[in-house]
Amino acid sequence: MAKSKSSAAVVTPKEDNAVVKYFKETRAELRKVVWPTRDETKNLTIIVVSVTVAMAVFLGLLDYIFQRVTAGVIAGEYLWIGLAVILLAAGAAAFYVNSQQE
Repeated sequence: MAKSKSSAAVVTPKEDNAVVKYFKETRAELRKVVWPTRDETKNLTIIVVSVTVAMAVFLGLLDYIFQRVTAGVIAGEYLWIGLAVILLAAGAAAFYVNSQQE
């Protein structure tokens, strides 16, 4: 009997391993990204740096105020004790008002 040509081996493409597949899919997704222009990047960077510096100054001032109040309370100075009571009352009132709005 003669061998038929229809039983020839079928060649299937080799499947990529998981790592290669991951990098191919990542590359395909990165091609879809709309990257910001140079001016947009510059403006957003300025905004981020400005907000960071402003927050650093704000937190530094808060730290200095709380340091002075705490040192005054420890030393027993009435002015600082009164200020500490006012700050605590303001914080408690803000917490109360915030919890009532929810």
